[in-house]
Amino acid sequence: MTETAAQYVKIGIEDRVATVTLDHPPVNALNKQMLQELGAAMDQLAGDASVKVIVLTAAGQLAWVAGADIGEIASVKSPEEAQAFILLGQQTYSKIENMRKPVIAAITGLALGGGLELAMSCHMRIAGDRVQLGQPEINLGIIPGWGGTQRLTRIVGPAKAAEIILTGKNITAQEATRLNLVNKVVPGGEVLKTARDLARVIADKSALAIAAALEAIGGGWRGDLEAGLAGELAAFQWVAKGDDWREGVSAFLEKRRPQFKDK
Repeated sequence: MTETAAQYVKIGIEDRVATVTLDHPPVNALNKQMLQELGAAMDQLAGDASVKVIVLTAAGQLAWVAGADIGEIASVKSPEEAQAFILLGQQTYSKIENMRKPVIAAITGLALGGGLELAMSCHMRIAGDRVQLGQPEINLGIIPGWGGTQRLTRIVGPAKAAEIILTGKNITAQEATRLNLVNKVVPGGEVLKTARDLARVIADKSALAIAAALEAIGGGWRGDLEAGLAGELAAFQWVAKGDDWREGVSAFLEKRRPQFKDK
């Protein structure tokens, strides 16, 4: 197996399948450097002719990706800084979604907030039977900003997306399967193997046909996704001009219930 590693993102390549592992203990919270390294990994693999399929997984037992790094969110001082952070996530996730090599998310633990948004940017998702998924940003006084309002709506429909986003409650892997949010649920210890087995089946196909199929599928279902992402960004900036998001983030870090003022 060929292996390369940055600080937070590791790549292993074997049998035409690349395994990209996020490794930021304890819960793989996404910060700017991780997003940059993940984007760079996708660029590298896009240009590697020996790779036909990519499996995206994460180290650790507790979480696959528990969301964005709350410490970095708390350090945001202006709507402009919020815009830059949101744009970085949106651009990185769009890069994954627009890959012409399939990306399979092997979800081994919690996939919350930016973690669920990351999983939704992948072309397929395999989840462990004890995994929970959700968009809890509303509990911090903010909204999903890395594509959650757009991709979740396209996958599960507007009514269910509204329920998941506005309640901030997690759903089980089993419910996610019923909603077509994940392709398959397997025992926790079998997630990575199942994802790699699926990847190997696809890797036996024509690279040209794979790329063409992904192009056609993406063009058909995304619709006006770019306009939707721009609207999501504008909505996030509007929220960032108020005070409630700072209260929500501070309450999370201080492990207390937020006291929102609705302004």
